[in-house]
Amino acid sequence: MEQFEIILQQIKELLWGPPLLILLLGAGVYLTFLLKGVQFRYMGYALKQVFAKKQDNAKGDISPFEALMTSLAGAIGTGAIVGVASAVAIGGLGALFWMWVTAFVGMATKYAESLLAVKYRKVDERGEMIGGPMEYIEYGLGWKWMAILFASFGSVAAIGTGNMVQVNSIVEAVGTIWEVNPWISGVVISLLTGLVILGGVRSIGHVAGVLVPLMATFYIVGGCIIILLNIQHIPAALKLIFVSAFTGQAALGGFSGATLLLAIQMGVSRSVFSNEAGLGITSIAAAAAKTDSPGRQAMITMTGALLSTGIVCTITGLVVAVSQVFGTTYPDGAMINGAPLAIAAFGSSIPGGGYIVTFGLVLFAFSTIIAWAYYGEKCWEYIFGEHYIWLYRLLFTLVIIPSAVLKMEMVWHIADISNALMVIPNIIALILLSGVIKAETRKFLIIANKEIARENNNK
Repeated sequence: MEQFEIILQQIKELLWGPPLLILLLGAGVYLTFLLKGVQFRYMGYALKQVFAKKQDNAKGDISPFEALMTSLAGAIGTGAIVGVASAVAIGGLGALFWMWVTAFVGMATKYAESLLAVKYRKVDERGEMIGGPMEYIEYGLGWKWMAILFASFGSVAAIGTGNMVQVNSIVEAVGTIWEVNPWISGVVISLLTGLVILGGVRSIGHVAGVLVPLMATFYIVGGCIIILLNIQHIPAALKLIFVSAFTGQAALGGFSGATLLLAIQMGVSRSVFSNEAGLGITSIAAAAAKTDSPGRQAMITMTGALLSTGIVCTITGLVVAVSQVFGTTYPDGAMINGAPLAIAAFGSSIPGGGYIVTFGLVLFAFSTIIAWAYYGEKCWEYIFGEHYIWLYRLLFTLVIIPSAVLKMEMVWHIADISNALMVIPNIIALILLSGVIKAETRKFLIIANKEIARENNNK
């Protein structure tokens, strides 16, 4: 088993090397310039659209708000807690800076993915919308083979990233606080997941629409309280984040130190894990939204990267930075990492602070599981058709149980590998379809600017 884990780690490090990092960041920068910084110029408008009145000619399965909450359910999972904690534990505090950079340029990437997903979506035999990278690769580029390739990677990634990692983190957090048997946790999570995903996208959208706002508010408020209690440490923490982002970080306690490349690698990969910009997978939720325009839903979806990485991940990172637990070790000398590090950080300042992480992690991870179950089944449907969705749902639900007892490091290696494999065909498609993205954006901004002008005149 240890040899297999070493092989997985080597594959992960090969895939998440400089070429993929350059591809991801380069695509985000390219799209930002192509769209003239749409994520910055229209952020206020985009946030208003999340709660705007539905357009009369809108088509889709779920509301734009539910579509955003579903994509956020998939994004604000363990990546926002365990992912950030492990990124800092491995890459140093400088990894936080590269998470922020990736998130801001990634907003343009998420915008482009969602725009194409809505533009090329279609209705399946059950009357549900189906869209995402597999659809815009096939109908935008005409490359059926690459669409199947993406759908294959997406089906596997849903089980790795959206299932195994989340389950493993729930079990670890619950076990740390209450010492619950992992097998019991796995069975309970499996049953609850099965009940939700049987209802399809509407059931998932409704559950996400309730869970995500509640859990995000609970976690953000708890994190802000801890940061305020340690506000005297903020200047030093911020200085270390920015300095180590460009120099790497020296060894500290159980922390063995990190190079500049490792900080960038961990920051970019964990940012992608937390906001999913570049994976293309969250655009599947955007394709299900009731909207009158690809551009409108793209505006709404891009706010997800700001909320997931810019706010929730930042809360986790700053709490770890100011709590003085970074670099501490277990009695056997192993450094505290992942969920236990986040729990220790939150618990260091207020009594019962670890419960904030535990409850937040359970809710975050469960909502991620149900969102990725939908992504995975849509990828599966693309390959095998609607009649075999039941098989994927069964497989997805059953995999939860053994995932509860796997080692955390192995699970994260599988997730990172499956994410990298999705990035490659998706980014290629975004670059080759950039002309379509620019034309659709120009068309929608005419509408958006009229709406903004009308709103200003009514004030």
